[in-house]
Amino acid sequence: MVTTSAPPRATAPHDAGSGAGLLRLVGPAVLVVVAVIAVIAGLAYGGGAAPLVIGDPGPLVRWGLPVGTLIVNLAAAGMVGSLLLALFALKAGERAFGVALDAASVSAAIFTLAAAVVGFFTFLNVIPAAVSLDAQFGQQLGRFLVEQETGRGWLITTVAGAVLTVLTFAVRSWTATLLVSILAVASLVPMGTLGHSGEEANHNSAVVSLVIHMIGAAVWLGGLILLVLVRPVLDRAQLNAVLLRYSSVALLAFIVVAISGTVRASIGVGSWAALASPYGVLVLVKVAALVAIGVLGAWYRVRLIGRMDRDASSRRFWGLIVLELAFMGIASGAAAALARTAPPTSSAVPAVRTPAEILTGSPLPPDLTLGRWFTSWDVDLLWAFAVGLGLFFYLAGVRRLRRRGDAWPIHRTVLWVAGLLLLLWVTAGPVNVYQDYLFSVHMVGHMLLSMAIPLLLVSGAPVTLAARAIRKRDDGTRGMREWILWGVHSPVSRVLTNPFVAAGLFIISLWVFYYTDLFRWSLYDHLGHEWMVAHFLITGYLFVLSLVGIDPVPFRLPYPFRLLTLIGVMAMHAFFGIAIMMQSGLMVPEWFGAMGRTWGGTPLEDQYVGGGAAWSIGEIPTLILAITVAIQWSRSDDRAQRRRDRQVDRAGDLELDAYNEKLAALAARDAR
Repeated sequence: MVTTSAPPRATAPHDAGSGAGLLRLVGPAVLVVVAVIAVIAGLAYGGGAAPLVIGDPGPLVRWGLPVGTLIVNLAAAGMVGSLLLALFALKAGERAFGVALDAASVSAAIFTLAAAVVGFFTFLNVIPAAVSLDAQFGQQLGRFLVEQETGRGWLITTVAGAVLTVLTFAVRSWTATLLVSILAVASLVPMGTLGHSGEEANHNSAVVSLVIHMIGAAVWLGGLILLVLVRPVLDRAQLNAVLLRYSSVALLAFIVVAISGTVRASIGVGSWAALASPYGVLVLVKVAALVAIGVLGAWYRVRLIGRMDRDASSRRFWGLIVLELAFMGIASGAAAALARTAPPTSSAVPAVRTPAEILTGSPLPPDLTLGRWFTSWDVDLLWAFAVGLGLFFYLAGVRRLRRRGDAWPIHRTVLWVAGLLLLLWVTAGPVNVYQDYLFSVHMVGHMLLSMAIPLLLVSGAPVTLAARAIRKRDDGTRGMREWILWGVHSPVSRVLTNPFVAAGLFIISLWVFYYTDLFRWSLYDHLGHEWMVAHFLITGYLFVLSLVGIDPVPFRLPYPFRLLTLIGVMAMHAFFGIAIMMQSGLMVPEWFGAMGRTWGGTPLEDQYVGGGAAWSIGEIPTLILAITVAIQWSRSDDRAQRRRDRQVDRAGDLELDAYNEKLAALAARDAR
C-alpha cells in the first residue's frame, strides 16, 4: 500500500469562526450605542439641549447637533486610527492592510455625511431660519459657509472627508497611505477650532489642547476598532505582534489624551469648586472612563497578550476589548455633551477692553525686566509635547545602546537635551509671552528657532541613534526605524537636504515671510503661529544638517564649498537685519503700533532693536557653524592622511614608486 502524507496546513487565521464575526458586529455596536446613551444623558443632565429663550432652533437641532458631532468624532477615530495602525502594525499588500483601508474608507464616508449634517445644524443654530428651498435661504446658507469662521470650518471638514473617502478607497501602497494619513490627521484640526474655546480667556491654549486631545483619542479609539475588524484575518503570531504594537501606540495616546484633557478641562472648569457644576461632573465622568480604559489596557498588556495562544486568555482578552469599547463610548458621549454644556468659567466679554486684549485676546503683560526673562511662562502644549517625546525617545535609545554594550558620545546627548530645553524656553517662556507685543522679542525667538536650536539638535545625530537603537523588523511591516530610514532616502529628502536647496529655503523664506502677509497671518491666527515655529525650525535644521550633520544625507558639498555657501548665507542674513533697521515704517503697523504699550521703547525703536537682533544674534550660531566646518575639514584631512599612511605601511607608496620609476626611465632614455 502506498501512503501519501497530507501537505502541511497553513496557520489558520485566529478565531476566524462565528465568534470573531460576532465580535466584529458587537464591538462597534456597543461603542455606538453606549456613546449615544452617554451623550443624551449628558445633555439632559448638563442642560446642553435645553430650549433657548431667544432664537430657539427647535429640538431637532438642539439634540441632533451634539449627536451628529458624536458621530463625526467616532467616524474620525475610525478613519485616523485605522490608517495609522495600518502604517505601523500591518504589511502593505496583505489582506489585513486592505481591511484597514476599507475600514478607513467607510469611516471617511460616515465622517463626510455627519460633518455635512452638523454644519447644516450649526447654521440653523446660529441663524434660526425656517428651512426652505427658496433663494434667500440658500444665500443665507452660502454666506454662512463662506464668510463665517464656523461655517468655513465645517465646509472644509466636509470637503476633506469627501476627498479622504475617495483616497482611502483607491490607495493600497505604503507611500500613498502615509500621505492620506497626514491629510486625515489634518482634517481634524478645523474641528478643534469650532468649539466654545474661542470665548474663553486662554483661547490659544484651549484650541491647541483640544486639537491634540482629538488626535490622540482618534488614534487610540480607531486602533482599538481596527483590532476587532482585522482579528479574523490574522493568525496567532501576527495577531500577537499587532496587539503589542497597538498597545505601545495606545500607551502613548493615553498619555497625550490625559495631559491635553487635563489642560483643556482646567481651562473650562477654572477651579476645584467648579467640579460640582454640571460641566465639572461631566468632566469627572469622562476622566473616570479614561482611567478605567487605562487600567484595562495595562492589564491586558501585562497579563494577557503574552498568553494569547491559550483559549481562555484569548476569550478573556476580547471580552475586555468589548468592555473597553463601552468605556470609550462613555468618554466619547461625555465629550460631545461637554461641547454643548456651558463651562462654569465666565466667558462674557468685558465691557471695556484694552487694545492688546482686542488684538491678542489676553491682557498686556507687565514691563519686560531682566527678572521676567527667567520667570515669565506661557506654555504652548504642542511644543511641550514635542520636547517631552524628543527627550524620552532619545534618552531611551541611548539607554538601549548602553545596555547592549554599544557606546554613544555623551556630548551628543548633552547637545540634544540642550537643544530641546532651549526649544521649550522659546515656546513656553518669555519669548512666547512677549513676542506678540514686542517685535524685538519675536525676532530673538526667530533667530533661536532657525539657528541656535537646529545647531544643537543636528549635533545630537537623532537619525543615527534611531537607526542603531530601534529594533529592525523582519516581518515586512514598518516600524519607526523603517519609516525614518525611508524618509531619509525618499526623493523628497534628497531634494530638501541638497545644500543649495536647503540654503535657498533658509534665506528666501526669511524674506518672503516678513515681506508678505505670512507674518500678519502668524500674528492673527494661532495656526499660523504654529506653522511659523515649525517652518523656521525645519528650514534651519535642514540647512545646518547639510553643512555639519553626521546623519546620512544623499549629497554633501566638499568642505571649501560648504564654507563658501555659509559665507553667502551670512551676508544675506546680515543684509536682512540691516534692511529691517533701515525701515522708516512699521511692519504690520495695525498690530505692533496699536498695542497701547506704556512701557519700553516706541514700536519703531523696538523694530530697530529687532533688526539688530537679527543681525547680531543670528551671526553667532553662523560663526559657530563656520568654526565647526573648519574643524571637520581639518579632521577629514587628518583622517585621509592616516589612511594613506596605513596604505603605505601595508603596500608601500605606490604613487611615489611609480613616479620614481618614471624618472628612472627618463634618465635611462637620456643616457641612451
